Amino acid sequence: MKRARVFDRDYYRRFYLDPKSAVTTRAEMDARGRLIAAFAAYMDVKVRRILDAGCGLGLLRPSLRRALPGAIYVGLEASRFLCRRYGWVEGSLATWKSPRKFDLIVCYDVLQYLGDHDAVRALANLARLSRGILYFSALTREDWLYHADKTLTDRDVRLRPAAWYRRRLARHFRESGVGLWVRRGVPVTMWSLESAPLVTTRKRLAERPPKS
Repeated sequence: MKRARVFDRDYYRRFYLDPKSAVTTRAEMDARGRLIAAFAAYMDVKVRRILDAGCGLGLLRPSLRRALPGAIYVGLEASRFLCRRYGWVEGSLATWKSPRKFDLIVCYDVLQYLGDHDAVRALANLARLSRGILYFSALTREDWLYHADKTLTDRDVRLRPAAWYRRRLARHFRESGVGLWVRRGVPVTMWSLESAPLVTTRKRLAERPPKS
């Protein structure tokens, strides 16, 4: 049986706080936050409530709050260590419920830490919680094979094809690129070349990387 992952002080020091081993930088996260907020503005989605699902250290919080002043920010985090330190809401995206939906949801590099069953539940929960924009990212099998810096990237994760995530997200969201999605039913215009085309099952199968 696989040991449950512990997201403690040592984990965050290694992957986020130590400049020699950090997988990202504050500058990169600031740029990501500005991109997300700019897309919401471009889509003319009024952001009053933000959910940062798996917010970690809250690195996206400063740029989101600067770009979206007045919006309520909710940080959801499974790490008890971080919840006690920063005051985040403790819970799992697979099961967490809210009486109110969110105009903007960020789910950045979270689902690769969940098993298949909980990952499916978390993706369905994103749809239930959303009434606007979703920014979604997860380390995929293709990323590990072709893109990731393996000296910095956490390897203790579940690697799935990108198509696995896209297929499930597309049931409730329309893809716009660079990790940005719009909840189906939201009255916004997405021009043909600004959104992802429909992908056939045959093409999805072709996207799967070779077995290693």
